[in-house]
Amino acid sequence: MSKELRNRILTSLGVLVFCLYFAFPLEKRINLGLDLKGGMHLLLRVDTSKAAGANKNDAVLRAIEILRNRIDSLGVGETVIQRQGEEQILVQLPGITDRNKALNIIGQVALLEFKLVNSDPVALKEALAGNVPANSELKKLKDKGEQLLVFKDIAMKGEYVKDAKVDFDQFGGSKISIAMNSEGAKIFGKITTDHVNEGLAIIVDDVILSAPNINEPILSGTGEITGDFTFEEASTLALQLRSGALPAPMHIEEERTVGPLLGKDSIEAGIKSALLGIAFVFGFMLLYYGIAGLVADLGLLFNLFIVLGTMGFLNVMLPDAQMTLTLPGIAGIILTIGMAVDANILINERIREEIENGRSLSAALNNGFNKAFSAIFDSNLTTLIAAFMLFQFGSGPIKGFAVTLAIGLICSLFTAVFVTKTLFLLLLQLGWIKSLRMHKLFTGMKFNYLSMGWFCISLSVIIIVLSMVNLFNKKDAAYGIDFAGGQIQEFRFSKPVATDELRDLFKEADLKDVTIQRFDQTPENVILRSSDDIHDKVVQLFNEKLPDDKFEVLRIEKVGPVVGKALRGKAMLAMIFALLGILVYVGFRFKHFDFATGGVVALLHDVIITLGLIVVFGRQVDLLVVTALLTIAGYSINDTIVIYDRVRENMINMRKAPLAEILNTSLNQTLSRTILTNFATFLVILSLYFWGGEVLNTFALCLWIGFIAGTYSTVFIASPIVLAMQKKK
Repeated sequence: MSKELRNRILTSLGVLVFCLYFAFPLEKRINLGLDLKGGMHLLLRVDTSKAAGANKNDAVLRAIEILRNRIDSLGVGETVIQRQGEEQILVQLPGITDRNKALNIIGQVALLEFKLVNSDPVALKEALAGNVPANSELKKLKDKGEQLLVFKDIAMKGEYVKDAKVDFDQFGGSKISIAMNSEGAKIFGKITTDHVNEGLAIIVDDVILSAPNINEPILSGTGEITGDFTFEEASTLALQLRSGALPAPMHIEEERTVGPLLGKDSIEAGIKSALLGIAFVFGFMLLYYGIAGLVADLGLLFNLFIVLGTMGFLNVMLPDAQMTLTLPGIAGIILTIGMAVDANILINERIREEIENGRSLSAALNNGFNKAFSAIFDSNLTTLIAAFMLFQFGSGPIKGFAVTLAIGLICSLFTAVFVTKTLFLLLLQLGWIKSLRMHKLFTGMKFNYLSMGWFCISLSVIIIVLSMVNLFNKKDAAYGIDFAGGQIQEFRFSKPVATDELRDLFKEADLKDVTIQRFDQTPENVILRSSDDIHDKVVQLFNEKLPDDKFEVLRIEKVGPVVGKALRGKAMLAMIFALLGILVYVGFRFKHFDFATGGVVALLHDVIITLGLIVVFGRQVDLLVVTALLTIAGYSINDTIVIYDRVRENMINMRKAPLAEILNTSLNQTLSRTILTNFATFLVILSLYFWGGEVLNTFALCLWIGFIAGTYSTVFIASPIVLAMQKKK
């Protein structure tokens, strides 16, 4: 055994052991995202409109501190509280199950004030008639509907409260016992001394909870707040008073809540689709390429362990980086397998060509790997550009997809050009392979693809125009809540409820703006889309009208119009920068911008056709669709780069031949690889579409359309454009 082969084997085994150590046990090494383990993702905006200058920044910083105190008391681990921009705060609460309690604790200002009651009956009568005295104001009394007249001046603020806890009154009702600090005790003592036999209103967030009469001075610095509370309400208010009032109101700009049941379902669906996708690809490679396919399969398995090990390693070494595995991230790993197959097929096809040209098996292996390397490197790098843009402009689960895709691409480059070659050399050294038998399809073709160029371009233009007209005609209906704003709710019933029955219920309750969506794979699940937050109304309606049909809330997503507009802008920037990056890189690598232009035009063709057809099929454009479009962009250019790489090689071997002949020859030579890699990736997407769950269903459909369009455009769009641009020179 040569020293080089020994070093290769030791390196491969060392990397494998290292990755296995950091990959397993998975539940300890890999952090799951909120969409897999359940929880809440909130984007809050602090309303600083009434603050000025430095006070705005102080208000946001104070809000973060108070939120952290409140959330810590919930006992939720691994929470994330981060400032985003000037006025926004990102809050992530893994595993939270009581949505309403969390929203109340986080969002309620809990501004506690003590104000003296204006007990003048004449003044109260005039105020109720609309003539409120200048020094007073009307405030609503909690749960009673009546109003009290209180003086505007604040007798004491809640900032002096140092402790608040729930107690019970003599009738078993809940009340809140408060204790002031030393300064607050002095102020409270003076107020109660100076205003004996007057009313003192206890006000939280502009609502009077109670207005007890001051019977005698209270010098102990303690007091009680009553107000017909439930124990839950009293506990929440006590917590808020302990942690302090928020310095300004907060508005929920974006909410994504996933119940634990959906998280469990997503994990099961993700694992099932991953295993099936891997099994399909392994089976295909083994059947088509024989021993070479088995080597590729071992390389793919190696690649999977490296991806998981890298994620585990980064979580250990960079705990603050919050590397999480999301449902789109699982899709990214599955796609990585499909894309890694691309490299293996490219290598195997090159090895076959070398063997057919009379090379020995050893020489064919070396030449095959060497000739395939540039195309593999270029295609992986262009897809990495798309992944980087997704990470830069994406959020939440989309970032998770970008991370796993990027890690997978880098790892697949290592396994394809290093690990699989090591396996081939080892088998050759051991004498276990004397020859490589592979099936042959689509070889020896001599079709004139360029003769159909203008016909195909014209056909594509017609399809693009018609699909875009349909997209623009649908307006906001074409976009999901990520871009148009609104709310999505998903429920699971104990047994399927007819769509017509649900529609009648919503009509009867005057909930007209509700779209119902269902999937055949999960008939008991119902997805509701609306422009407004109607969750509480829908839950109440189901409880009243469908008492025998038990249901569970699987997820709630809400996006405000401001965030929707921002997400739409980020999606556009991601697409523009990805296209520019790919254009510049391809132009630099192939020294001709006509090649880059042809590739980017074909790529745009794939993205636009996919976007248009998705809407034609009744799906909505959301962040996952944009993720799919950028994935298509990266994958589509791969096909084009492989052909361009062969064109570059043939321009040297066929110096005297016209460009049209070189292009047609290159297309015929790479046709087998183009069809085989797309078929292998098709098998992966098949598992995502049918077994990846409804969340990934539209994502998989996008990839299907995009990859088919990509195969077509690589052959019939990119090359004719290159030829046309060359003729003009």
